[in-house]
Amino acid sequence: MTTLTLPAPAKLNRLLHITGRREDGYHRLQTLFQIIDLCDQLTITSRDDGVIQLTSRMPGIAADDNLIVRAAQLLQKVSGTRLGATLTLDKTLPMGGGLGGGSSDAATTLVGLNTIWQLGFSLDELAALGLQLGADVPVFVHGHTAWAEGVGEQLTPVGLDTPWFVIIHPGVSVSTQAVFQDPQLTRDSRPITMARALQGGASEWRNDCEAVVKQHYPAIAQALDWLSQHAPSRLTGTGACVFAAFEDAQTAHAVAEAAGHHGSAWVARGLNTSPLHDALGC
Repeated sequence: MTTLTLPAPAKLNRLLHITGRREDGYHRLQTLFQIIDLCDQLTITSRDDGVIQLTSRMPGIAADDNLIVRAAQLLQKVSGTRLGATLTLDKTLPMGGGLGGGSSDAATTLVGLNTIWQLGFSLDELAALGLQLGADVPVFVHGHTAWAEGVGEQLTPVGLDTPWFVIIHPGVSVSTQAVFQDPQLTRDSRPITMARALQGGASEWRNDCEAVVKQHYPAIAQALDWLSQHAPSRLTGTGACVFAAFEDAQTAHAVAEAAGHHGSAWVARGLNTSPLHDALGC
């Protein structure tokens, strides 16, 4: 048997602009994905009976619907391998938090199984498979902070600053589908170039979902208002997590410790390369 334990890192949307809507209903986005060092941990053990087994339970998610299982089954089918795997997830990232936890878990499954099963797929090939599971999966497969367009799958690696982030989860669950269906959602932001986005910097970055989410989720609005007293703050994805950047760890930890009544709080370092890829040397 071969076993690997690998990280599945979170991401933050440093900005999120919605520039239109496609005929299939998906929204056109421009976003800056930044990888951070807050991670789930996935242990993968290869097995020779072809069975895919997830030993961890996710509340409200049937095993066959879990992105980890779906990713493993998809790679197994496409590759034709007769091998299977036992998968155990040590979950840290909040579900429905806007941190990309499920997508990252799926990406780590694809990259990890490709290694442990010795399949030889390229990252581009794995990212194409990941897109079938979710629009955020490819950025985690490629493992680099990136400018993204399309539905979030057209990626250009970039280098961003790497501050310390305070991340607060206000303890509510946001429906991504409801946010994108809300008639008040901004859908006509003028597209900008990647160069302009990077030159503009954090002072000009925004999340077009934020106004709608704040309107429907008072706890998120309150967390944003509180965190904004310490540093410019915004929503990541469709939430529920909010975040702010700080120059040093000591300040970030002090703010996180004071945030208790607004929900769970973490301190994480911004990264430009994924700890998953660092672990595997890819």
